[in-house]
Amino acid sequence: MTDDQDQSVERIVGHEFADPSLLREALSHPSLDLRKSGRRNYQRLEFLGDRVLGLLIAERLYRQDPEAAEGDLAVRYNSLVNRETVAEVAEAAGLSSHIRLGKSESERGGRHKPAILADACEAVIGALYVDGGLSVARSFVERNWSSRVAVSRKAEKDAKTQLQELVQARERKPPRYKVTEREGPDHAPMFTVEVSIADGDAAIGQGGSRREAERAAAEELLKQLNRDE
Repeated sequence: MTDDQDQSVERIVGHEFADPSLLREALSHPSLDLRKSGRRNYQRLEFLGDRVLGLLIAERLYRQDPEAAEGDLAVRYNSLVNRETVAEVAEAAGLSSHIRLGKSESERGGRHKPAILADACEAVIGALYVDGGLSVARSFVERNWSSRVAVSRKAEKDAKTQLQELVQARERKPPRYKVTEREGPDHAPMFTVEVSIADGDAAIGQGGSRREAERAAAEELLKQLNRDE
């Protein structure tokens, strides 16, 4: 990564690094052969950043909505820190083009894989925390998650939550989700998921991520159960 590239990423994350090597590490995928350079890939920083992000999102939810029950906070928290959301933040912020990949991973479309995007974004948060402290990491999270936090507060319960509550009200076991098919290239997959409940009712859903497919399946099963009532 050149000095110009460092500065470009620093503009994205909103922080000038005292130690630019931390930023390069945060954007280095494990597929890179870094043995000769003595550098590390992003795995250690991703481990740290995952925890920092969790703390900052939990703190934001706790302070923003003092009357919310723990269960409601947990649902919103999970939707804000899951892989798909973190990957969306990385893509929207412009981090994807700066992730350094090995040749084979790059050719497989790794730059747009949700898992890699999410890991790199968490690693960047870890790097911000190490270089600038919690306030710097908080600034990045606030800037990139504020609109998502607001939406999570206003949004109605998603289909998966509604389905689980409906099933539990009928004193049945929780719904079970199973990926039955995965098609398409790694950078544009299509998942098919089946959701089923104890009495044998089931439905199928599809989506570009497992979460989307599970939500679509839950919506379809809710329709079936509501028609049967």
